[in-house]
Amino acid sequence: MLPSLSNARNCESCLTQVTIRACLPTDFEPLYAIINDAALAYRGVIPTDCWKEPYMSRKELQDEIDARVEFWGYENESELVGVMGNQNVQDVALIRHAYVRTPERNRGIGSDLLSHLRNRTTGPILVGTWAAASWAIRFYEKHGFQLVSRKEKDELLRKFWSISARQIETSVVLADQRWLQVNSPRNQPHPQ
Repeated sequence: MLPSLSNARNCESCLTQVTIRACLPTDFEPLYAIINDAALAYRGVIPTDCWKEPYMSRKELQDEIDARVEFWGYENESELVGVMGNQNVQDVALIRHAYVRTPERNRGIGSDLLSHLRNRTTGPILVGTWAAASWAIRFYEKHGFQLVSRKEKDELLRKFWSISARQIETSVVLADQRWLQVNSPRNQPHPQ
């Protein structure tokens, strides 16, 4: 049985059933649709040489699944409306591909998914996103993540992600408090 989080959430005049659950192979098409719908927010924001339609092809999505990105879905009344992936790489968890259907944004879905994934890991968490996606950066900062330095960002993206040099150049990395506590400059050995 897959772990899930269910609760009732108030909408204006009704109660809706919400579930956060591991995505199944049968969720591939809804997952693909959510990612490409939500990624339209990047069009005209990220560098034009980094934008394409669809933003993520079916092959790229399958490649992410094959690379052990575990997708979690936010289901509202049996409809998948948000997704967020996590990928364990070495000793960190990466938050990958966080997307909410356009009409469902700003309703706490991303926050609920992030909270669920954070509760599933005890190690440090890193997030990579486009530097121009100010709304995404604000979202993670609101949840206690902090931008790492440019030098550290480049090192982390090369170490933990499989992305192009151009994407490294145009991205940022945010770290949670667990990462920052272990990797802050004051915790590093001083050169003799």
